[in-house]
Amino acid sequence: MTDLKLTDDILEAVNSGFEKQLNFTKELVRFPSLRGFESDAQNFVYKALKERGYEMDRWAIDIKDIEGHPGFSPVNVDYSNAVNVVGTHTPNIDSGKSLILNAHIDVVPEGPLSMWKGSPYNPTIDGDWMYGRGAADMKAGLAANIFALDALRSLGYQPAGKVFLQSVVEEECTGNGALSCLVRGYRADAAIIPEPEDDKLIRANTGVLWFKVKVQGIPVHVREAASGQNAIEACFPIISALRELEEKWNLEKKRHRYFEDLDHPINFNVGKIEGGDWASSVPASCTFDCRMAIYPGWNPKEKALEIEECIRGASSRSVFLTNNLPEVEWNGFFAEGYVLEEGSEAEMVLGRAHMNAYNKPLETMVTPGYLDARVFVLYDDCPCLVYGPYSENIHGFDERVSLSSVKKITSSIALFIADWCGLEKI
Repeated sequence: MTDLKLTDDILEAVNSGFEKQLNFTKELVRFPSLRGFESDAQNFVYKALKERGYEMDRWAIDIKDIEGHPGFSPVNVDYSNAVNVVGTHTPNIDSGKSLILNAHIDVVPEGPLSMWKGSPYNPTIDGDWMYGRGAADMKAGLAANIFALDALRSLGYQPAGKVFLQSVVEEECTGNGALSCLVRGYRADAAIIPEPEDDKLIRANTGVLWFKVKVQGIPVHVREAASGQNAIEACFPIISALRELEEKWNLEKKRHRYFEDLDHPINFNVGKIEGGDWASSVPASCTFDCRMAIYPGWNPKEKALEIEECIRGASSRSVFLTNNLPEVEWNGFFAEGYVLEEGSEAEMVLGRAHMNAYNKPLETMVTPGYLDARVFVLYDDCPCLVYGPYSENIHGFDERVSLSSVKKITSSIALFIADWCGLEKI
């Protein structure tokens, strides 16, 4: 965008509206929008978008609509409360490029409250930081999408192309929320997702697989422990084997573009374990929930089979497990990774917007975590720009987001909209 006065006006409009934006973000953080409990927060977003005059759409994800799609992740939970919200801006004369502004409303569990400095759902501001579960990941980004458009409106402008404001669920566990939007027909010439990515554009990210391993043991009194089979201890060699598979896959990083210089792109995690019921009883069962990353271009089905073979191989070294094979359940992310190819027009427009907001060139980075951008890039050939504010401790204690960064990201998004979609008078 070459209109210097308009650029300055947009930057000032974002600055003028930032106090309202912070208050809105605080309200969002106050909703404990954990998986299965997102609807109150989504109702708040729905009301806010409707008050702004957008055409509204709200629906609960129907598995039947998406389970045949190659981007579907299997689930074993009720989706009746898994509600997506989309607000649509339609210009008076549709003369510009269209845009999706996507963000997720769901947050991860907060963990032991005693390890937080304050309440995770009572957002606080200390200097440049806003603290709270979801403040960074990614309610500040959701608010940035909304208030970038508000800034333009305060100047008497609106986008000259269609804009879809998406607030989705399931980003932290399946990606089925964004996928449901795509299957429902929401498509655009480009998309922006302001995830907390340190003021940088994501060039590539890994895919993710979630699975649960279930091991059955033989319970006996501990005085006769040798005659039973301890299900918890039987899990140890399986976990060890999965660690070896993780390292084997990491050794392949040089074969995967953009991942060559990452220290450890493939991360395996045992995120949850449950077993036994009595200190003096040999445990009858144990289950553990896992997450494993895969490189872009790897087929989730093929890698799932490799993981199952790894578990069978570890089990074959135990007489008991050979005859009582662990059960593997695929219960979440079954997602491919993606690469955002360089040189798209959308990336160039974002580069200009970033330069005007930050006074420095846009940098890129690669992340070994999941992002909903794969839905747009892989299944709709849509350039999806994952680009959001600097943060610390996401998924940890005292999660926080930099407010100065949020303001600049909001400015970048507003400038991108003006350049990409064009503007018309309201």
